[in-house]
Amino acid sequence: MVNTKITIQETTNDTIIKLNSNTILINGGSYEFNNIDEAKNSPLAQQLFYLPFVKKIFVTANFIAIQRFDIVEWKDVQEEVKEQIEAYLNEGNVVVNEEKVSKKEPIEVYAEVTPNPAVMKFGTNKALTQTDVEFKNIDEASESSPLALALFNFPFVKEVFISDNYLSITKYDMVEWNEVYGEVRTFIREYLAEGKTIIKELPKEELVAEGVKAPVQEKLELEGVAAQIVDILDEYIKPAVAGDGGNIAFRAYDEQNKVVSVILQGACSGCPSSTATLKNGIENLLKEMLPNQVNEVVAING
Repeated sequence: MVNTKITIQETTNDTIIKLNSNTILINGGSYEFNNIDEAKNSPLAQQLFYLPFVKKIFVTANFIAIQRFDIVEWKDVQEEVKEQIEAYLNEGNVVVNEEKVSKKEPIEVYAEVTPNPAVMKFGTNKALTQTDVEFKNIDEASESSPLALALFNFPFVKEVFISDNYLSITKYDMVEWNEVYGEVRTFIREYLAEGKTIIKELPKEELVAEGVKAPVQEKLELEGVAAQIVDILDEYIKPAVAGDGGNIAFRAYDEQNKVVSVILQGACSGCPSSTATLKNGIENLLKEMLPNQVNEVVAING
């Protein structure tokens, strides 16, 4: 039984709203439709185009963005659109007929060393996910990601982190990366070229400390200083650490003690230089951009 929930998110463009889904809509990548003729492979988009105010539709793995014509305001119609999409999805209907339109696309996968000697970054020219996901073991992967599950079949794979267009893989010490990275790179390229499922369901929980799990905190729920912190991390920090195959995710802000808690993912997790990155990079930046609001940044999993 599908139980999809849609939440409405405003954007900086008042003609566009995002409708976020708690379930996976398509298998990676994205689709843009400018009219009903372009949407032949998407029954949902075709249905939405029958609404006279719908101008453009953008579909990703976990949200649908819709641009409207000026004949209405979103506040007058957004609930109707949300309910229509929820009903469509909960009936088990297809969002995009990907298998009918997919072409054998040339897949490129390249391997990059990271500051963490245990982690190798595998970049690709294919979009993998709209939401960062991390798997600490094969059990976590078995519920959510067929690609991560397949990678755990390599005996040396310890952890898998999947971001928008790259994977960071953490290995056990039984091998050196120069002995195995070629095999892993070939496997990933062939897997993606065959169009296999990357992520079938977003994890409902995220590891935040050894033996402890907590729900992912949605950015939509944040406000005030916490929301400002997330915006700074997204704009200034994440692009830099992503280049090294890592990610730093916001977890919480203690307003009383002015302490920011983050989670280290991918190459950042267990990296020898992560402490310096936290203190000299993130902490100093937040103190500078949010005067008197941040005393310390701590990683609750490292």
